[in-house]
Amino acid sequence: MTSCTPSRLLIQPRLSYGVAAMLALLAACARPRVPIVAAPTPSSRPARGDSPTSASSPVPLATVAVERSAEADVEYLRSRRLAMPVAGIRPDQLTDSFDEARDGSRRHHAIDILAPRGTPVLAADDGRVLRVSWNSAGGNTVYATDPESRLVYYYAHLDGYHELIGPGRPLLKGDTIGFVGTTGNAPKDIPHLHFQVMRMPSDGKYWNGEPINPYAILRGEAERP
Repeated sequence: MTSCTPSRLLIQPRLSYGVAAMLALLAACARPRVPIVAAPTPSSRPARGDSPTSASSPVPLATVAVERSAEADVEYLRSRRLAMPVAGIRPDQLTDSFDEARDGSRRHHAIDILAPRGTPVLAADDGRVLRVSWNSAGGNTVYATDPESRLVYYYAHLDGYHELIGPGRPLLKGDTIGFVGTTGNAPKDIPHLHFQVMRMPSDGKYWNGEPINPYAILRGEAERP
């Protein structure tokens, strides 16, 4: 490969095409490199669960090419054998708050897992981090996805993040994402993890997917009628 350093250019033999070619080569070497810019992410999450209404039109992370049925995604979620997303919590300690009302007609669409402040929040599945951000409802939050990008996992009200967590970081089940807290609109005397599972939308807008109730799956129970 041709080098662009002056020393190499000075010792080149006489070129048959003359000074003009050398000047062209120098000009090519001087062209600035085009920076790689990450895809933008939404400034806030639309109203669903414990999330605020977005005032902007977020840019999707990616587009999912294949439409899938809700039933297929639920079965896929079951096959993932999720890990408990809060350290030290047993399945029988969970409460199903998925359909509880929030702010009038709004539904929770997630489960709250209570634990002492600072308890590690763990990755429920293998995959990667999509986004690490703050919003007024969820506080410190993390969005992640599974290895096939069919599901979205939303962890909210974190007291803080693990120092190595960032967008694009690979995750293995049980990796520490952050720590249980009360950031956002959580009651300040009730530390808990707001854990939400959603189907990845076909338009790739992962923050606005159709919720799936993870309660029975984390309990290891058969799907309820």
